[in-house]
Amino acid sequence: MVVTKETVIGDILDFDPTTAPYFLEMGMHCLGCPSARGESLADACAVHGVSADELVEKINAHLSGK
Repeated sequence: MVVTKETVIGDILDFDPTTAPYFLEMGMHCLGCPSARGESLADACAVHGVSADELVEKINAHLSGK
């Protein structure tokens, strides 16, 4: 899986639950909320005031190491 800013958070977590700490460290603590099941990474980052590019980079680096 390659994550983009348009990837749905729930899809990322379903693919690899070990990505959860990357969301948590960016202040996204509501990973189980309904929005996470349908919200793109870019939308969530905008709501939380964090960089989508930074989060995409971290998650893809994590996934590529598996």
